[in-house]
Amino acid sequence: MSLSLEKQNAYRQRYAQLTPGWQPATEVYAFLIRQYLQMGMRVLDVGCGRGGVFEQLGTVVSCPIGLDPDWQSLAEHRLPDLPRFAATADHLPLENGCLDMVLSSWVLEHLPDPEHTFQETARVLKAGGYFLFITPNATSPAATLNRLLRPLQHRLVPKLYGREEADTFKVMYRANTRRQLRRLAQNTGFEVVTLRSIQDPTYFAFHPVLFRLSVWWSRVAPLGMAEHLVGVYRKI
Repeated sequence: MSLSLEKQNAYRQRYAQLTPGWQPATEVYAFLIRQYLQMGMRVLDVGCGRGGVFEQLGTVVSCPIGLDPDWQSLAEHRLPDLPRFAATADHLPLENGCLDMVLSSWVLEHLPDPEHTFQETARVLKAGGYFLFITPNATSPAATLNRLLRPLQHRLVPKLYGREEADTFKVMYRANTRRQLRRLAQNTGFEVVTLRSIQDPTYFAFHPVLFRLSVWWSRVAPLGMAEHLVGVYRKI
């Protein structure tokens, strides 16, 4: 009984049919990027991996840059013409105020020192530049279970979700609650444009009954326990 990405996305489509107006966090994230993106902007994707958000946005981004600590991922990037370099989010090899936008997809949960990373992000952004991110919410049931079962993760992830252990990274959840994210904005020179909590009751949909239970839970649980957080910050 495993939950492949294809199967999970099928359940997301069902949930969208049951919940008018709902969109997956990734679609909300992409919509917000397009909303604040302008022609000629220099945009950095932190943690671009082998494709990242630029692969989805296509030619909408006229001046993209990719960053990832994994050399192999950069070498195998599916956009071979993308300017990219190996580095970590807490030591950006870029000049002060050289970027208009920084994107961070599924990275914040891995940061050992998020305040320093946010300071680095603010440093390379121009005044008025945007920092957009998508990340798990540490107070969601899925994230809570992930922390509890971390010692067994190398066995459970392949069995439950059909992913290899190499595709999972150590999570710390030090920038993964609304309170933490608002504090980080205040301490690092950002204003919060929007910070959205987005539910996604598909992480335990290993069986139709479990999916129905998860849908019920999403309707009665407080929004603070939603699965994902999507934010837009602006450098002051």
